[in-house]
Amino acid sequence: MTSLNRPARVNRTVLALAGLLLVAAGAFALLTHFGTVTVVRPESTLVAGTEQAPTWTLYIAAAAAVVLGLLMLRWLLAQLTRKPKTHTWNFETDPAFGRTELAASTAIEPFVTEVTTYPGVHAAHATLAGTRDTPAVALVISAEQGGDLTQIRHRIDTDGLPRLRQALDIDTLPATIEFRFSAKPGARAL
Repeated sequence: MTSLNRPARVNRTVLALAGLLLVAAGAFALLTHFGTVTVVRPESTLVAGTEQAPTWTLYIAAAAAVVLGLLMLRWLLAQLTRKPKTHTWNFETDPAFGRTELAASTAIEPFVTEVTTYPGVHAAHATLAGTRDTPAVALVISAEQGGDLTQIRHRIDTDGLPRLRQALDIDTLPATIEFRFSAKPGARAL
């Protein structure tokens, strides 16, 4: 994990702290139950009073627990999605005459700008991962609701990727494309 991916580091830290807190609470409950920790008596009630809570409070508590659980599950699943690792590409044929370095983000920027201009594309984000010997492109496209995904994919395969391969002077460039739909409607012809 790099320092450029601070939100992921914060998310993992919060998840780790929440997990440690839950493990500590569970250990405290077990140790209290078996009488190892005597801070609280095992037979004592959780709250003062003996009357049962109104039924509606139980439904609200259950609904809140389900919503909170689903949100936490979604957050946990989002942690599994990681961007591929990028590298600085070195173009060096003779070290005696110097070397040329190209940041992967700089190399992919014109490609992203081009893909954004395709009809039906609302926005595009791409990552050029790997080294010059084993490159790969991960592309995420937000398509307009009326956008033709087949036509967008065809334009990427026939126009965008060949130009990127030519600019990078490489023969093959594997690409993964993820399509998402934008909430904004596409342009309408009158």
